[in-house]
Amino acid sequence: MLISSRQLLLDDPISFLLLVGLTALALIVAVTVHEFSHAFVASALGDHTARHQGRVSLNPLRHLDPSGSLMFLVAGFGWGKPVPVNERRLAHGLTGVSLVAGAGPISNLITAFLLAAPIRLGIVDVRIFRLDWVADVRGGGAEEFIAAILGLTVLFNFLLAVFNLIPLAPLDGSKVVGGLIPSQHQQTYDQFQRYGPVLLVGLVMFDYLFGLGILWGVIGPPVRLLTSLAMGG
Repeated sequence: MLISSRQLLLDDPISFLLLVGLTALALIVAVTVHEFSHAFVASALGDHTARHQGRVSLNPLRHLDPSGSLMFLVAGFGWGKPVPVNERRLAHGLTGVSLVAGAGPISNLITAFLLAAPIRLGIVDVRIFRLDWVADVRGGGAEEFIAAILGLTVLFNFLLAVFNLIPLAPLDGSKVVGGLIPSQHQQTYDQFQRYGPVLLVGLVMFDYLFGLGILWGVIGPPVRLLTSLAMGG
């Protein structure tokens, strides 16, 4: 996210700092909703591990991961602090695991569509997709500020949802798919997912070093589609 705005840092440092602040606020909302939903559904299905650790909470400090938050600010994708889940305590077996994993992305999608309602109805004019939108916010008033926060929060909720649905461990998508895999193929799937973190980190690093845009090529189209549907653009 901020990598693509590095020229703004040189041209207008104040606007760049404003962008960092607005992006951080949007990130906090998206990550908090995501991780809270994991914890809430896990507790509802019988595993109170996260509840005992205070994770069934909308307090952002309980859910933000420094590394994941930095990645979100810099690159536009990242993660929150993982919610501890004891899968053996969950009701419905692997289906329960899938429900807990899917709760995070689903909550982000719901949040994004709800926050986008004023935009779609024309009550709020979102300008975050215009080149000079930061300058508009800086020179504007409360209406421009609210519009920027809403637009960025919608965008980050979609980013977090889509990124986490990639079926590679440790992302949520790996467990969502895992709950749908027939039992006879479960062992093979689990063995493949052991390499998930290595594959994911390798993809991110390869993408960054060579600027190929593979990851954004995967998550970009669905994020753009969802944003268009939500905002009516």
